[in-house]
Amino acid sequence: MEVTADKVKELRERTGIGMMECKKALEEADCDAEKAVEILRKKGYARAKDKAHRSAAEGAVGAYIHTNSKIGVLVEVNCESDFVAINKEFKELVKNIAMHIAASNPTYIAPEDIPADVLDKEKDIIREQLKDSKKPAEIIEKIVTGKLGKFYEEVCLLDQPYIKDDKTKVRDLITAFIAKFKENTKVSRFTRYEIKK
Repeated sequence: MEVTADKVKELRERTGIGMMECKKALEEADCDAEKAVEILRKKGYARAKDKAHRSAAEGAVGAYIHTNSKIGVLVEVNCESDFVAINKEFKELVKNIAMHIAASNPTYIAPEDIPADVLDKEKDIIREQLKDSKKPAEIIEKIVTGKLGKFYEEVCLLDQPYIKDDKTKVRDLITAFIAKFKENTKVSRFTRYEIKK
């Protein structure tokens, strides 16, 4: 199939990644848009890892107050340059992350932020649930690893399915931004407030 300008434009609008990269991904995927998105996501992860060591000292603090005024969030998202920090799309990213935090109530930014004692306790709970299953120890450990993935989705911001598109994780949202703007971008900290009855 031919890679048309319309198909490239559609993929660019969907992913936010440059036209040439979208064209190459469509060519590689034989014009299959879903495969092209997957190719771009994989490349985005590679690019994001390359940029992860770079200093991200600029950025913005975003705020979100839910319509009922009972939940509020402050989040700090950093990037490498003030040029990107004042960009409309960066501000939109910060706002969307703040809104996501309000809705999904994560406890940590990433799995590596979970204290060892909390992680050990969760593993013990999972093992305890499986103790009567009569499964071999190595199978139980595989199940523990799988269930930890679900635990990360519950408590870690970057591993949570994004509230506006549950097929995308918050990590993927940030990776797409990094791929487009070619700057290290990361959530540094957040605070969520909630008035409880």
